[in-house]
Amino acid sequence: MDLLLVEDDRFLANYLSQELRACGHEVMVAHDGHAGLRAVLEHKFDAVVLDRMLPQIDGLSVVRTLREDGITIPVIMVTALGQLGDRVDGLDGGADDYIVKPVDVDELNARLNALVRGRGWTVSETDTITAKDVTVSPARLRAWYRGVALDLPKLEFNLLAELVRNADSVLTRKMLCEKVWQYEFEPKSKFVDAYVSRLRRRISDQAGDDPIVTVRGLGYMIRA
Repeated sequence: MDLLLVEDDRFLANYLSQELRACGHEVMVAHDGHAGLRAVLEHKFDAVVLDRMLPQIDGLSVVRTLREDGITIPVIMVTALGQLGDRVDGLDGGADDYIVKPVDVDELNARLNALVRGRGWTVSETDTITAKDVTVSPARLRAWYRGVALDLPKLEFNLLAELVRNADSVLTRKMLCEKVWQYEFEPKSKFVDAYVSRLRRRISDQAGDDPIVTVRGLGYMIRA
């Protein structure tokens, strides 16, 4: 799964990120509360591992802000504060689980898997669509190309998802305009081409190349 680790102790952050990657996870690291909040807003994660004692904004304020904004991503708070009152504050503040340092990585991994599985947050076979090397999860706005998780803005994700849903079929600019943007296509407009170009560049930057085929004079497609 894709994890955000928010930990200001750089030695511990490096250790935990390496161990979690060894468990098969993708891990992004932030070292303060502001950076953690920004990462959640700008990227898509399956869960957050959050230290409580952070510079700028402490972990309890981070999770409260997420919940106040309606962001329900699973959060495990990891902290040296282990008194009963500390645990109650963390859970009441919006954390889904609470682990006291020192952290046992096997336990953390098991709790992450149980939490995400229990919340129904992970991608399942029933909510993904695949066309050859491209997989999308419309319910979670997630996409992967050749195993690489893609970070895409919503409109570009919707464009990719529409191409995947109709794999092996050429979608004209008019069809894409009406399906993705849901308004009437202007024949002289170039905005569909601009979005396709932007999407292709973003995928190439993250995965090395892109799967979109231009069919001259007709439109675009992705092969199944």
